[in-house]
Amino acid sequence: MTEFRALRIHNDNGRHRAGIETLDLDDLDDGEVLIRTRYSSINYKDALAGTGRGKILRRFPLIGGIDSCGDVVHSSDPRFREGDQVLVTGCGLSETRNGGYSEWLRVPAALVVPLPGELGPFEAMTLGTAGFTAALALHRMEQNGQAPDMGPIVITGASGGVGSLAVDIFSGRGYEVIAVSGKAGKEEWLRTLGAARVIGYDELAPGAHPLEKGQWGGAVDTLGGEILAGLTRSTNPWGSIAAIGLARGMELNTTVMPFIIRGVSLLGINSAGCPSELRAKLWQRLATDLRLHHPEEVVNRVVPLEDLEGIFEEMLAGRSWGRNLVCTNPTDS
Repeated sequence: MTEFRALRIHNDNGRHRAGIETLDLDDLDDGEVLIRTRYSSINYKDALAGTGRGKILRRFPLIGGIDSCGDVVHSSDPRFREGDQVLVTGCGLSETRNGGYSEWLRVPAALVVPLPGELGPFEAMTLGTAGFTAALALHRMEQNGQAPDMGPIVITGASGGVGSLAVDIFSGRGYEVIAVSGKAGKEEWLRTLGAARVIGYDELAPGAHPLEKGQWGGAVDTLGGEILAGLTRSTNPWGSIAAIGLARGMELNTTVMPFIIRGVSLLGINSAGCPSELRAKLWQRLATDLRLHHPEEVVNRVVPLEDLEGIFEEMLAGRSWGRNLVCTNPTDS
């Protein structure tokens, strides 16, 4: 019997409980592919799930972690062989299925993406769901006609995981990136990632008119609420706004004027539900034309499973920045 460690989340009659437990393979879900994991990452959604402050999990108990990368140990699906390096992001991990904060993971083959040869496990999880989401935002915006000559792309929450990766990815595609951050002391770091300018949230005042002066060619918004509403009013004609998160609120109080007068497009980014064909295509792009230019600068720290809960609290308190990775097997640290 193979025993392993994992961060497991419980709901005991409405009371949240999470911690490192020793499990065996029978505790994993069914699936054709068994993976010995190497790395995972820490996302805002993981922090909500791990602390019980967001209704993320739909069954209990469940292993947390929406990302995982590792080596195939066994597969009954001919598409994968022992030793193949693979990744799984989103797809119900830490929601309806056991997730990546575990030394082992078993999933259906349909959820597994072969690791592009140009990416190693560490860089793959430096990207993880956050990087995939940023790439999906770029893909949808460019499908909708976004181009660098339409003006600067403003990225909110630029010091966070999705935001910092979006700064790198969009600047690498030739966009002038305006990074918006409320974290003191991160201006030079964001410029290193590719930001042409770093501004505070006071410079994104939503204004009182249905249409404000156009300032941005487009936007990637991780915050929602009044920040997103203000962006709809200040985006240039035909610009696209990729809506990714709701850290500042789920309400959107605006008018139809930006959409019918300026032709602004609001694009919802749902990385968890991305079709498998597009998912595989974007991971190939993340290993080629969208590959990070500054991967070593994006990573804040790498921690063991035991340190997860402390980082969850930092993230929800707004004290986290960049990408925080998890080494799920100590032999890979």
